[in-house]
Formats: sequence, C-alpha cells, structure tokens
Amino acid sequence: MDVTGTLKVKGETTKVSEKFTKREFVITDNSSQYPQHISFQLAQDKCALLDSYQLGQEIKVHFNLRGREWTSPQGELKHFNSLEAWRIEAGAGAQNSSASSAPAASSSSKNAPAAISETFTANTQEDDLPF
Repeated sequence: MDVTGTLKVKGETTKVSEKFTKREFVITDNSSQYPQHISFQLAQDKCALLDSYQLGQEIKVHFNLRGREWTSPQGELKHFNSLEAWRIEAGAGAQNSSASSAPAASSSSKNAPAAISETFTANTQEDDLPF
C-alpha cells in the first residue's frame, strides 16, 4: 500500500531493546475534504530512510499494515495495528512543481469516496460533520 502526503512530524530513532530500534513520523494526507494525519513507523535499518526529507515536504510512503495481539497481566486480550513504512519517495510535487501535474498524482479510485460524499451531501439535508 502507499499514500502521499506532507511530512508533518519527524521523530527521532529510539532504541526499544537491544535488538529493536524504531522511528515514528506523521504525514498529512489532503486528498479528501478532511485532512488525515497518519502515523507511520520505521523499524531497524529502515529508520534512516527519513533522514533526507524535511518537514513540509511532500512524500510518498509505501507501507504494510501490521496487526498483533497482546495479553495484559490481568489476562485481557488486546489488539494493536501499526503502519510499517518500508520505502519513502519524494512526492510528485517535489519532482515537478507545475500545477498541471497535481491532478495526475491522484487516481480515480482515491477520489471515489469524495465523489460519493459529495453526491450524498447534494441529495440530502445533512450537516457538515466529518462522520
């Protein structure tokens, strides 16, 4: 999977244990009516991938969705999800700053939810809540 957005937060690499290091970052996806602030994690040798990018820069993040279980000391079963980034590229806006390239960067499948939302709003008397 991949998503393109603006780099909002760039965390430091932290050593979780002797064998595990991670780095977290956040991008803002403005492809829909309501901006989404999406948190990602880089692990091990991938932590350095973020070094060459600056806050405010448009980037494309390739990632895997990870899920895991954990049983608390009280015996309660919990589930967690994470977005594990494995590749980062400069976004389309960084490579070509012409206004004509911006619409080409988004696919029709990414615009489908916005089109459905606009149709729904146009056909009903709904308020502007994002949910």
